[in-house]
Formats: sequence, C-alpha cells, structure tokens
Amino acid sequence: MEYKLTPPIKTMKDAYSVAGKNVVVTGGNRGIGRGIVQAFAEEGANVVILCRNLESGKKACEELAPLGGKYECFKCDISDYDNVKEVIPQVFDFLGSVDVLVNNAGVATTTPFISENGLKEWHRVINTDLHGVANVIYEVAPKMIDAGKGGEIINISSCGGVRVSGCKEHHNAPYNVSKAGIDIVSRYLAVCLGDYGIRVNSIQPGLIHSDLDKDLPAEFVERTMNNLPCHRFGEGIEVGAFAVYLSSPAGVHLTGGNYNFDGGLLCVK
Repeated sequence: MEYKLTPPIKTMKDAYSVAGKNVVVTGGNRGIGRGIVQAFAEEGANVVILCRNLESGKKACEELAPLGGKYECFKCDISDYDNVKEVIPQVFDFLGSVDVLVNNAGVATTTPFISENGLKEWHRVINTDLHGVANVIYEVAPKMIDAGKGGEIINISSCGGVRVSGCKEHHNAPYNVSKAGIDIVSRYLAVCLGDYGIRVNSIQPGLIHSDLDKDLPAEFVERTMNNLPCHRFGEGIEVGAFAVYLSSPAGVHLTGGNYNFDGGLLCVK
C-alpha cells in the first residue's frame, strides 16, 4: 500500500495557518463549539456548523460573515444516524471537501444512574456523546479518504473521561463513560486512518465556560476553583486555538493523542 504522508514543516512561515481549510464543527452554535468555530474562522478557515438549533447556528454564521470566509449551518441531530446520513452530503456539496472535522456536540445529565430515570438518561447521553461521534465519523471519514488529501479529526472529550471525583455531588455517569470511549476510539482511528494521512486526536477540556455551567453545584465550582492551579475556567476560544494548532502544519506529527486542556485540574483531582 502506498501511504499518504503528511510532510513536515521546513520553516515557521505559515506553520500555524489553517487559511482556506474546510472545517466542520458539530454543536458549533454555542459553548465550546462556538469558540472553536470562532477560532477557525478568525484564522481564515471556511466553517460548517452542524447543530439541532438551526436558528442559533444561522445567527453564528451571520456573526462570522465579516471575517470573509464561507460559513453555513445545517440542522442535524448527530444521535440520529439517518439524519446524519442525509445531511453530510449537503455539507460536502457546500464545501466541496472536508479538511478538518471537529466532533464537539454533546449533552450531560445530573441524574443519578441508580434512580427512576437513570437508565433513560444513560441512553440519551451516550446516544449523542458517543454514538453521535461515531455516526458523523462513519459518514465523513470515507469521503476524506476518497479525496486523498489527508486531514484531521478532533474529538472533544473531557477530563470527565478519566476522573469521577465529585460524582456524588454531580452525577454524570453516561457522560464520563462516553468521553472515555471517545478517547479510546480516537486512538483506534488514528491507527486505522493514518495510512491515508488522516490524523485523529481528542481534546479533554476541564472547566470551560459553556451552557453546562448552570448544572454545576456552586460549592463544587468554588472548591474546584480554589484548588485549580490556573484558578479560573477556560474559554471556548482557547480550546479552539488548540484545535487550530492540531489542524495546522505545525501539528502534523500529532495523532492518537488524548490532550487534557484543564488548567491543571487533573494535577489536583
């Protein structure tokens, strides 16, 4: 087999550039995903957002318009494979090809697993956070292979995939399980897709400002902030900046990594 090799950088000129790349971000209409979208757009990439709330996704695209790239939002529930299968061809019709796929969309819960609705919540969260990632990759990756250009898949995992401290105050078992699964499947796919020049990594955010903040108990946040080496939440655009780096020429030798992005959370937890 003739392997698709990603060439190393020879100079720092444009080493961090993603200008002109075509990027797809699931859940890019809000929270961490919105920060990721902003980072790529500001660095000259064309971006498609996949999300369930078409109105907010379209609004995000309107806000990006002054940056001068191509931006579009398609309504998509990634937990529904038939919906994903229907939408992805529309994405490729719009962009032509996909260089970077960021699987960010996710949900969480505060329901204890051993409770009246625990199993229902288990399936709801895993269907989006783990199965949804698989659904999108299953449809996008073969088209990236066929294009023969290589590329990058970034799966947004979580520090919750490697730790469960605080779980009595903040029950989130299916979320923890899903994120752990994302880290493992990222490594698996890095091996399988490496022959085609497609790199796969996961980013494990810690406490990042997002719509999920409201679900965190105040005492849990205060205690964690006091212990956190950085003593603050991260921002979505900071996660986006790291995603841009992974997708740039400077990041072409990075694959199969599970990178914690947590302000030092795992050092103390």
